[in-house]
Amino acid sequence: MSLAASPVELVVLATDLTDDHKDPESGYELLYSTRTTPPPILARALVASAAVPALVLPLPVGDRIATDGSWVRNFPLAHAYDRLDVELIVAFRYLPRYPRMGAGALLPLKHRLRRFGRLPPIRAFVAELEEAEARAERGEPAHLADMIVRLARVAILRNTELEERLAQEKDASLRTLASLREDVLGLVSGDDDLAAAVDRRFGAAEFPFRGDRIVPRITVRGDIEGAGLDPGFRSSPHWSDADKRRLIRRGYDLTDRELAAREVAEAV
Repeated sequence: MSLAASPVELVVLATDLTDDHKDPESGYELLYSTRTTPPPILARALVASAAVPALVLPLPVGDRIATDGSWVRNFPLAHAYDRLDVELIVAFRYLPRYPRMGAGALLPLKHRLRRFGRLPPIRAFVAELEEAEARAERGEPAHLADMIVRLARVAILRNTELEERLAQEKDASLRTLASLREDVLGLVSGDDDLAAAVDRRFGAAEFPFRGDRIVPRITVRGDIEGAGLDPGFRSSPHWSDADKRRLIRRGYDLTDRELAAREVAEAV
């Protein structure tokens, strides 16, 4: 879910898993605005957006099948850039600490099966469990579930980094083009006709980023000790309302600090 335009509008982002490939140009993303989406559909979209793949099944939302949007776009900067009324982007990136899955959950099963070790199928299965332990000790994925969790973690982190890198590259391209245009016009400033022709040529130039605009962006990064957003297993600490408010307050404090530093820098 992402905040767009103003505090009174929320945009719910989910991944489209509908097996009809109706609109590949959409990037397989579904957007539901609190301003335009009927409440029953919006409620389903909220639940679908929180449906972590491999743990919760995708849900029907209207005529689409939707699941957790973070696997495709966990840091939706592009949607903010697309809104012409957005003048400043303030984003908070939570830095999670992922637990290691390893082979610990397999140990009780191995100990129970050893009593039946004379049976060839059981003996072979115990050997497979021991190989999984050895892989975990070497730092390798212990089993299929461990591999899927690691791939999901990499996909989410990589998508977030790519989203921010793309925004930075567009900003840099726009600044470079504006600077180049100014420099070239300065070189031909003595010839009004030539300067006008050069200016028209720059105006007609088409680049993939040509229609974009630079939007000031502040990105705050932080984590929190104790219970929080870090994924875990059934033994994870309970995430109380006080813990949630503490994390929200942490984000606000970090953002206030960055905004204050920005105001000081602009004043200087």
